[in-house]
Amino acid sequence: MRNALLVIALAVATATAQTPQSSDASKLDEETLRHFQALVRMDTSDPPGNEQPAAGYLKKVLEADGIPTEILALEPRRPNVVARLKGSGRERPLLIMGHSDVVNVDPKKWTHPPFSATREDGYIYGRGTVDDKDNLVAGLMVMLMLKRQNVPLDRDVIFLAESGEEGSTRVGIQFMTGQHFPKIDAEYCLAEGGSVSRAGGQITFAAVQTLEKIPRAIELTARGISGHGSVPLQSNAVVHLAAAVAKVGAWKPQIRLNDTTRAYFKRLASISSSADAKRYLDVIGADAAAATVADDHFLHSEPRHASMLRTSVSPTIIQAGYRINVIPSEAKATLDVRTHPDENLDGFLAEMKKVINDPAVDAAWGARDVRPPSGTAKLDSNGFKAIEANVTKHYKTLTLPTMSTGATDMAYLRAKGLQCFGIGPVTDAEDGPKGFGAHSDQERILEAELYRFVRFHYDIVADLARAK
Repeated sequence: MRNALLVIALAVATATAQTPQSSDASKLDEETLRHFQALVRMDTSDPPGNEQPAAGYLKKVLEADGIPTEILALEPRRPNVVARLKGSGRERPLLIMGHSDVVNVDPKKWTHPPFSATREDGYIYGRGTVDDKDNLVAGLMVMLMLKRQNVPLDRDVIFLAESGEEGSTRVGIQFMTGQHFPKIDAEYCLAEGGSVSRAGGQITFAAVQTLEKIPRAIELTARGISGHGSVPLQSNAVVHLAAAVAKVGAWKPQIRLNDTTRAYFKRLASISSSADAKRYLDVIGADAAAATVADDHFLHSEPRHASMLRTSVSPTIIQAGYRINVIPSEAKATLDVRTHPDENLDGFLAEMKKVINDPAVDAAWGARDVRPPSGTAKLDSNGFKAIEANVTKHYKTLTLPTMSTGATDMAYLRAKGLQCFGIGPVTDAEDGPKGFGAHSDQERILEAELYRFVRFHYDIVADLARAK
């Protein structure tokens, strides 16, 4: 009889671990909105960086529900928040995280004040609404829901609200992995870096980041003879630099595939038009000529896909001269380089020098906040399977594992052995070009999709962490 009662109790616990249904949904949404607006209204711009109000708010909310929470800070105004719900220890912990800082704003360019969290026509406007206070609030709500439902857990669930992601990782993820890693060590982690794409009001696919490129910098330095601007010189450093930048801009580093990009293009082909599908399959196929044709199309029409296929280079800064009538003896250019995770750095630099082919121009790796090289989150893991199952459940669409061309703090965790996955809410494909996306002057999120994202996030965590 005792065993039968235990089975019934576990079944009830498992059922209550699911997302609240209609009777409680409105209350959940109201609380999500309240916390979300409160956090968006806090100016946590980085720089200068002041995540302290957000950290204090999160700690107060979590502790009010009896969730053990602590503040860890390298600098007093740049704190990180760690909360933990204990499990049985049968499985290794699960980490969910979001960053509390946001990029800077120019208030004059905003229709709605950037820290107002204004609601209009089904959207919530404000800096951080999709980068990254959506993940921050989703993580908070997951912790509260698990605690209130007293969900039995097979693994600890850890919530990390980190500081400094937008350019000051020294006080955030580097501090946490370098000095407090045991507090966030886990088997899996969920963070930003993914999204569910919608076009014309219809969901098209869900992108889950399982790998990311590594941001680096290369500096080109051209040297020549200084002279009077009225006498053109063949050694003009500006001319040599301009030619070198043009050659680099026209260069196509070799295609490099991995498990993530192969799966991405194969799955994308299954939901694309016949012409697009052929290109997606050609670029991962054995026919080199067909792959080149597809790659050329991407370079002109789908540059993000071209970047996913290789180490990419974008010239972004040129510095030369100080007077109009003086030919400078030196000119410099900085290149934004996003290396493929397994790129040979010495070999890549040597290849670039061959492309430039000018003894007057030197190329060298420059200083930059470089994320560490890291492994790929496994597509056959329970973590990816749980995400994929809940994409189907909540969004009824295909999941595409993605190698991000940008950078996230998950790189530091993957370097420590964690299986990290980037997820995110529904965003409109049209929003970015219209100036409504992350880092834009009218950043916004669909209010209904914030609520759906919380439920999606919760179900992933519950499926991975609750007692079986």
